[in-house]
Amino acid sequence: MDTMRDRFISTTSRLLDEDPRLALVLAEISRDGFSRAERAHPHRVVNVGIREQLLVGAGAGMALTGMRPIVHTFASFLVERPFEQVKLDFGHQGVGGVLVSAGASYDWPAGGFTHMAPGDVALLDTLDGWTVHVPGHPDEAETLLREAVAGDDRVYVRLSMQSNERGRPVGERGGFATVREGTGGVVIAVGPMLDNVLAATEGLDVTVLYATTVRPFDWDGLRRAMGDRPAADVVIVEPYLAGTSTAAANDALAARPHRILGLGVAREELRRYGQLDEHLAAHGLDPRGLRQRIGAFLGR
Repeated sequence: MDTMRDRFISTTSRLLDEDPRLALVLAEISRDGFSRAERAHPHRVVNVGIREQLLVGAGAGMALTGMRPIVHTFASFLVERPFEQVKLDFGHQGVGGVLVSAGASYDWPAGGFTHMAPGDVALLDTLDGWTVHVPGHPDEAETLLREAVAGDDRVYVRLSMQSNERGRPVGERGGFATVREGTGGVVIAVGPMLDNVLAATEGLDVTVLYATTVRPFDWDGLRRAMGDRPAADVVIVEPYLAGTSTAAANDALAARPHRILGLGVAREELRRYGQLDEHLAAHGLDPRGLRQRIGAFLGR
């Protein structure tokens, strides 16, 4: 199976052939994969070098001319390093674009903490008007990318090496999908966390919701999943900073008693970089760790 990043490269290359409004801005990362597209569209595939602030600024400048820019690099270099440009060049100027990251929270541990971005979604959440997609499979990544490119708004697509075994239908409105129904609490699995959540909750009487779009947060979907229960127990399992979406869930359930547990990547920096699976286990995001924490929270 190809990776989400592989699928991004092949899909974007085709989209550039099909839509003259599209432009791609790179900062060296993934440039080799776009060599054909760069030759075919030299004025719409631009590599700015290792200049991430310029990367974002150039994309926003293209948007000001009426183009639809796709801006791509590792998440730490796309959201964290040039955050002021994301805030001002896109947000303050009121233009749209598609930011597509790779690297996720710790996809390439050997690169060290400079190449890790567990706080990217939380940081972007401080800005208004961004749609945030977190696909859990290459098929979902392609669907969400095509949807993002077709619009005019500001969209962040977060790609990861971690993937669920199979892709699932992605709704046009980005609502949560019900994967398993139960009468107990509700567990929201975001993107590539779904397989581990399903394994962790096997045999538990809980509803499992699947989210590939986390902003806007699907308030109505969470409320429907709670039904007419007098109180709500909700666990949110995200592949980035723990607690990123707890405020959104709190707002959704403000009218009823509720408890929320936010699971994800801890703030502690793990300095023995190891492998991706070791990071998952260290943060309690493997099936065993999730089972222990979800079970304890729900009293199971």
